[in-house]
This record gives sequence, C-alpha cells and structure tokens, in this order.
Amino acid sequence: MPGQRPGGPPRGAVPPAEGRLGSEAVGRWKKTVYKSVCLSLALLVAVTVFQRSLTPHQFLQEPPPPTLELQKAQNPSGHLVNPNSFWKNSKDAAAPTPTAPPGPQTWDISTTNCSANINLTHQPWFQGLEPHFRQFLTYRHCRYFPMLLNHPEKCGGAVYLLVVVKSVITQHDRREAIRQTWGREQESGRGAVRTLFLLGTASKQEERAHYQQLLAYEDRLYGDILQWDFLDSFFNLTLKEIHFLKWFDIYCPRVQFIFKGDDDVFVNPTNLLEFLADRQPQEDLFVGDVLQHARPIRRKDNKYYIPGVLYSKASYPPYAGGGGFLMAGGLARRLHRACDTLELYPIDDVFLGMCLEVLSVQPTAHEGFKTFGISRNRNSRMNKEPCFFRSMLVVHKLLPAELLAMWGLVHGNLTCARRLQVL
Repeated sequence: MPGQRPGGPPRGAVPPAEGRLGSEAVGRWKKTVYKSVCLSLALLVAVTVFQRSLTPHQFLQEPPPPTLELQKAQNPSGHLVNPNSFWKNSKDAAAPTPTAPPGPQTWDISTTNCSANINLTHQPWFQGLEPHFRQFLTYRHCRYFPMLLNHPEKCGGAVYLLVVVKSVITQHDRREAIRQTWGREQESGRGAVRTLFLLGTASKQEERAHYQQLLAYEDRLYGDILQWDFLDSFFNLTLKEIHFLKWFDIYCPRVQFIFKGDDDVFVNPTNLLEFLADRQPQEDLFVGDVLQHARPIRRKDNKYYIPGVLYSKASYPPYAGGGGFLMAGGLARRLHRACDTLELYPIDDVFLGMCLEVLSVQPTAHEGFKTFGISRNRNSRMNKEPCFFRSMLVVHKLLPAELLAMWGLVHGNLTCARRLQVL
C-alpha cells in the first residue's frame, strides 16, 4: 500500500498520526495491536485443539513425517488401517480379548414405556390361546421396569452369601418368619451373609395403594426389600428372575455366592455354608433339585400348562426346581447376559434352565435340596420329622407357623439316632 512502512499495521487498521499524538499514543496503539494478534493466535490454537480432540501437550508435538510404509497402510478408501497399532511389530501385537460392554453403574430404568404388541392380535393361533397367555405374549417384549425400593448397600463390604427370597406384597407373615429363622443375617468366617426379598406390586388395583404403604413401613423397619414396578403374578416370576440378575450384575461385583428360594421353604444355613466351604466363586456352580428330561405339561387344568405354540419341543433342558438353589456369583453375572438373549418364558425355573443351556452349563443335582418335600408322598411322616430337616439344605413346603415350629425343633435339644450324610 502506498505510504505504508514495512512492518506497519495490518490491512484495515489506521495508525494515529505520530506528530499529533506523540510517542506515548503510538506506544499504546502498538500494545493494542500486539494484544489483538496474540488473542487471535490463542483462539486459533484452542479451536484447532478442540477439533482434533488433542491435549495442548499433544498439539505442540511435531507429528512424524509421512513415509512410504504409512501410505501402504491405507486401504483403498484412503483411511488408515488401525493406525494406533501401525508402529507395533505384528509379531508382538496381542490378539484383542473379547469383553462384554460395561454395564450401567445404577439401575437405569426410570420410566415404564410398555405398549402392546398389536402385530399378534390378528394371528389365528393367538386368538385360540387362553386370556392369560394372550396377555403374556402381548407384553413379553417389556423386559425391565423401574425400581421402587432399592438397597444396594446389601452388597457392600465382604459378602460371602447373598440370600434372596421371592415373595409377594401380601405375604408379610412369611417374610417375618424367614427373618426370625433361616433369613437372619450373620457373619461367617468367610464373610457376611445378607438377606433380600424380591417383590413386584399388588396385583389388584384396589389394594395397591394400601399394601404399598404397609410395604414402605416394613422396608423402613428392616431395609431388606427390592421392589420393581410390575405386577406380582405367576407369569411375572420370570421378570423377577431377570430383574434380580440385572440388579446383581450392577450392584454386587464382589458377592461370592447366591442362595435363591421361595418364601415357603425351610433352609438350613449351617448346611449351606458347609456345602460351600470347598467351592470357588469362579466355578460354574448351579446346584439344586434338578429335573432332567421334564416334559411340557399340555393339560389345560394344570398350573404349569404350556400350549404347543409357545414351546414345541418334547422336553425342557435340565433345570433346578425354583423352590431353592445355590449358584456362584460369577455364573450369575454371565447368566444375566445369557438370559437377555432369550425371549421370556412363563415358567421361571424352566427359563433359568434355558439360560444355563445358552452358557453350556449343566445344573448339578444334590440330595439335600427337596423342593417337592422330603418325601413326595405328602402324607409321609418323613415330611414332619425334624431329624430329616436337620440334615437337609432346602425343604419345600412350609407355611409360616410350620416353619417357626420346625426351626425350634431342629435348633432345640434334638436327639437323632444318626445324622444323614447328604453334604
């Protein structure tokens, strides 16, 4: 530009006349220009670093010059093939280890967003099903629901055995009997034994608010209830299984073993701990009263009736009766992910057998688990004999008064001719 001195101001900036303002004004003008240039440069650097997702330290490093080998490492589209490992020797590069994606750190379901699957309603086979099966299939895709009561602190510290009991909101008397007997928390030589009850909501709308208030009070007293926002029903027992497995995977990374059972069973915690004494939490341990080659029941008057359109195979995979079983903590976490690959099934213990089959894990049968009674003959005196109960791990079925009475006999001044060896 005519009249501009070398090193003068940038285009568009007009310096004040030095003769009129003097050297002091010129100095202020130069400082202003210098600050503007520095600010512009700093802003340019910041924008560049942000776009490249680099730290300032990385940005100031000089990138290595391009080489012929780097050009060869590009695929035909021009993108680098694994540029992070390009400089590694292929012989030294370790094969990637497949790992499960990290799960949520808290229960991540906060709303109930469950709509009916209307695609089924016009199918002829669907119309021929009983109403409760139609309802189950219409909402089977709704797998997880919000939590209403949560106690993640139950898995804090060194927990050796987590005792988990399936219950329903109306059966407070059963939960109270368990708290006084086999569900009493304790410290073993290998860690703590903690107890939790699993619940949904009251199945009858008119009773729901009343029972929910009572349950909230019960939970304030004991702090041992996990509750989710789905209706408690027979078919929803499978929901209870997958909700607990997801909960366990989130909150219980160090729990070694789980006992899971119904609220109408007798359990001998001493025998459970003795059985687990030489077991490792890394084992594929799933032990209980195992049924092999059980066939789906096709009689409609039976509680466990399953129509052929829901399960067409001749027999179920091996599974443990849901009255009570033991499993290792590591297997429970893998079981959670395996169950998520299957559609829900209305019989909860059969569904767990299907999940075990996905993992190629065989449940182990044990004589100490009697989920059909000590004798399948309900009138047998063996089902009332405390000496048999003292030797067992789990016996089904006892009502609260029977449980309290049997517990008193077994842990009283009991003399037996001999002790059964079932452990």
